[in-house]
Amino acid sequence: MKNIVITIARQYGSGGRTVGEMLAGELGIHYYDKELIKLASEESGINESLFLEADEKLRKKSILLSGVNVYKGELIGPESSDFTSTDNLFNFQAKSIKKLAETQPCVIVGRCADFVLKDYDNVLSVFVHAPHDFLMQEAGKVQPLKGKELEKFCAREDGYRAAYYKHHTGHEWTDAMNYDLCLDSSKLGFAKCVEAIKAHAKVRFGEDVFD
Repeated sequence: MKNIVITIARQYGSGGRTVGEMLAGELGIHYYDKELIKLASEESGINESLFLEADEKLRKKSILLSGVNVYKGELIGPESSDFTSTDNLFNFQAKSIKKLAETQPCVIVGRCADFVLKDYDNVLSVFVHAPHDFLMQEAGKVQPLKGKELEKFCAREDGYRAAYYKHHTGHEWTDAMNYDLCLDSSKLGFAKCVEAIKAHAKVRFGEDVFD
C-alpha cells in the first residue's frame, strides 16, 4: 500500500482508539499510541519514565499547560536545563512522529499528530466524537465509575486533551477545521467509522491506496 499516515484525535468514550486499532488491523499496518513515548525516549536518550511521569502529571493538572507554546519543529539540546522540560519532551515525540510519516504507513492516535504532520501530503487527519450519552455509555464499560463521578472523569480527560492540544498547537482541539474528517461514532458505529476513513483515503490518495 502507499505510504499514508492516518492520525486520530478523539473524545474520551468515543471509541477513537478502538477505531484506530481496527483500522490498523484491517490494513495490516502499525498502530502507534503510547508506543510513541518509547520511540521518543530512544531518539532523545531521555529515560522513558520521564515521559510517562510528565504525561501523568499533566493529566492530573491540566493547569500546568496554561499558556501557548506552539510547536515549530525545534529541539533543545542536552546542554540546556530545559532539555527534559515538558515542551522538549513533546518536541522529541513530534520528531518520532515525523520519522514515522516519512518511513512507513501507520495509524497514530493522539499526541497532536495532525498538527505535527500538517505539512505532510501523505496524512489524513480524523477526529472521532459522539454525543454525551454515548460517551458516558462507552466510558462506563471501562471505568468503575457511575453518574456524576463518571461525567467528572470524562470531563477531566477531555479537558486535559484540549489543554494539551491548545498549548502545543495554538488551536482548539474540537475545531473541525483542524481535521480532514470528523466522525460521529454513535451514528456510524466503530466498523463503519473504519469504512468511512478508508473511503475518504481512496478519494484523497487514489483507489489503489491500499493495494
